[in-house]
Amino acid sequence: MATLPCPLAAARDLVPVVARRAAESEAARRLPADLAATMAEAGLFRLVVPKSLDGHEAHPAVMVETIEAVARGDASAAWCLMIGATTALIAAYLPRHHAEAVLGDRRTITGGVFAPLGRAEREDGGYRVAGRWAWASGSANCAWLVGGAVLHDGGRPEMDAEGRPRHRMMVFQRDQVELIDTWHAAGLRGTGSGDMAVRDQWIPADRTVSLLTDTPREPGPLYRFPAFGLLALGIAAVASGNARAALDEAAEATRARRAPGTGRAVVERATVQAAFAEAEAALHAAQAGLREAVAAAWAEAEAGALRPTTRARLRLQATHLARTAAHAVRMAWDLAGGGALYDSSPLQRRFRDAHAITQHIMVQPATWEATGRILLGLPADLSQI
Repeated sequence: MATLPCPLAAARDLVPVVARRAAESEAARRLPADLAATMAEAGLFRLVVPKSLDGHEAHPAVMVETIEAVARGDASAAWCLMIGATTALIAAYLPRHHAEAVLGDRRTITGGVFAPLGRAEREDGGYRVAGRWAWASGSANCAWLVGGAVLHDGGRPEMDAEGRPRHRMMVFQRDQVELIDTWHAAGLRGTGSGDMAVRDQWIPADRTVSLLTDTPREPGPLYRFPAFGLLALGIAAVASGNARAALDEAAEATRARRAPGTGRAVVERATVQAAFAEAEAALHAAQAGLREAVAAAWAEAEAGALRPTTRARLRLQATHLARTAAHAVRMAWDLAGGGALYDSSPLQRRFRDAHAITQHIMVQPATWEATGRILLGLPADLSQI
C-alpha cells in the first residue's frame, strides 16, 4: 500500500479547494461527498489511527496544525475532519479483527456521538441497542458510526462502583443507522450535524468501546494521551484556523475601506490599527499557550502517564483558545464594517462558525470550574479531563 502523505502538507494543499467550496457546503448543509472522499484519500481522517493499521499515529501537535490548516479554508470542513479523525481513536481500543474491519481501508470515515443517549440491553454475547443521538457531524459521509449507550441487564441499568450507570460506545455499520435531517443551524452549517437513530440493532460486545474504563490495545504514547483532551484540542484547532482566516480577511477588507464623506483610508485610523494588533496578540498568545500545554502533556505521555494538573492545563488551554478565537473573530467582524454582513463576505460565515464552535461542551465555561478544582488541589472527576 502506498505511503500516506504528510497530513499537514496534504491539508495545506487542500485549503484553496475547501475554501472555494465553503458556500456550497453551507448551502447543502453538509460536506460534499466528493470533497470528503478527497480528504480521506489524502489520509486526513487517519491522524490518530495506529501505524499498525496504516494510520499516521500523529503527534497531537501535528493533529492540531492539520485541522487548523483546513479550518483556514472552511470551519465546517475542518469540523467534519476533527470529528472523523478523533472518532477513529476507537481503532486503538477495538480487538484487531474489528479494528481492521472498521478502519482497515484508508478511505473509511468514521463519526458519531459519545453521549450515552442510547440503551443497550445485554443479549447473546452482545447488546440489543436502540437510541437517538443529536450532533452527528459529518455522518452522511461515514461508513461506521458510534453512539454512546447505557448498559442494561434484565431491563435494569448496570451501575459502576460509584453508583453511576455504566455506558459504552456501540460501533454501528452505516446500514444499521438512520440519519435524520435536523441540521438547520446558525453556524457550522456545512457539517451536516443532524440526528442519528438506531432501532433494535444487535452489536457484538467486543465491538464496543469505553474511553473511560478500557485500556488501549496499542502501546504508543498517543494512546496514553487523554482521549477527551484530544477532542478538545481538535475543537480548539478548528476555532484557531477559523480565527486566523478571519483576521486575514478583515485585514484585506479594512485596507480597501474608505470613510464616507472624507474618502480617507480606514486602515489609517489609530483605533483600527490598535484593535487589529490586540486581536492578533490575543490569538497568538492563546495559540502559544496551547502549544506549550501539548508539549508538556506529550512529554508525560512518552514517560508513561499524565499528571492531573497537566491534563487540566491541556483542557483549559483548549477552552481558552476556542473562546479567544471567537473574540478575535468578533473583532475582525467589527473591523470589516458593514460589508461583512453580506453573504458574499466570508466574514459573516466566520463569525457564525466561531460562535457555534464555543457551544461544544468540551470548550464551554464549565471547563474553568472543572480544571480550576484540579489546579487548586481539590477532589475532582478526571474521567473527561
